[in-house]
Amino acid sequence: MSGGHHSTDSLHTPLDTRVHSIDATVKLVCLCGFLLAVVATPSRAVPAFSAYALLVAVAAVGARLPLKVLGRRLLIEIPFVVFALALPFTGSGPEREILGVSVSINGCWTAWSILAKATLGTAATVVLAWSTRVPDILHGLERLRCPRVITAIAAFMIRYLDVIVGQLHRLQVARLSRCDNPLWLWQGRAVAATAGTLFVRSFERGERVHRAMLARGFTGRLPTALTGREPLSWFPAAAWPCAAWAVALVAIMR
Repeated sequence: MSGGHHSTDSLHTPLDTRVHSIDATVKLVCLCGFLLAVVATPSRAVPAFSAYALLVAVAAVGARLPLKVLGRRLLIEIPFVVFALALPFTGSGPEREILGVSVSINGCWTAWSILAKATLGTAATVVLAWSTRVPDILHGLERLRCPRVITAIAAFMIRYLDVIVGQLHRLQVARLSRCDNPLWLWQGRAVAATAGTLFVRSFERGERVHRAMLARGFTGRLPTALTGREPLSWFPAAAWPCAAWAVALVAIMR
C-alpha cells in the first residue's frame, strides 16, 4: 500500500526560491491576512484589486510559478464564474442596457466582486500549494494550534486519496476488460455499480487500517508533528499581507 502514495504532493514543486524557503506557518498566516484584506475591500474599489493582483503576481514570480500552471489550476473556480455571470441578469435595482440587453448595475458589481475575490484567493492558494509541501502545511496548522482532529483527518485524507483513486482505476480497467464501456445515460447503472463497489472497498480498507492502528497502540490521538520551537522569520514575508491591508484601508476610507 505504500507504493501508491507518491502523488499526495503533486501540487508542490520543489525549487530553490525565497518563497519556497519561507516557513509554512509564516506562509499560512500571510495567506490568511491577504485573504482577509481582499474580502474586506469594497467591490467598487477596482484599483485596489489591481494592486492585489500585482501582489499575487510578485509572489508567483518569486516562486517561479509558470503562468500556464497557474491558469490551469485556476479552472477550479469555474462554478463560481458560472454563478457570477448570471447575476447581472438576475440582480435587482437600477438597470442599464448593454449591447441591447438590460442588466442590473448592482448585479454587475456583485458579479465583479465574486470573480475578483475568488480569483485572487484561488491564485494565492495556488502559490502556497506550489511552494509548500502538504506535510509542512499540516505542521504549520498544528503550530498555529489548529484542532488536532482536523489535521488528523486531513492527513489521512491526503495519504489515502491516491489509494482510492488507484482502486477506482483498477475497477475501470476490470470493467473495460469485460467490454463494458458506459457512454450513454441509459448505461448509468454500470457507473453506479462501480461507485458502490468503490465505497464498499474503501470502507473495508478503512476498517482494516483502523484495526491495524489499534493493534499498534493507537489511542485516538496521533503523535504530535511539532518538530521544533525555533523562532519564525517573519521578514520579508509579512510585508505581503501588510501591503494588502494598506491597500484595503485606503479603499475603505475613500
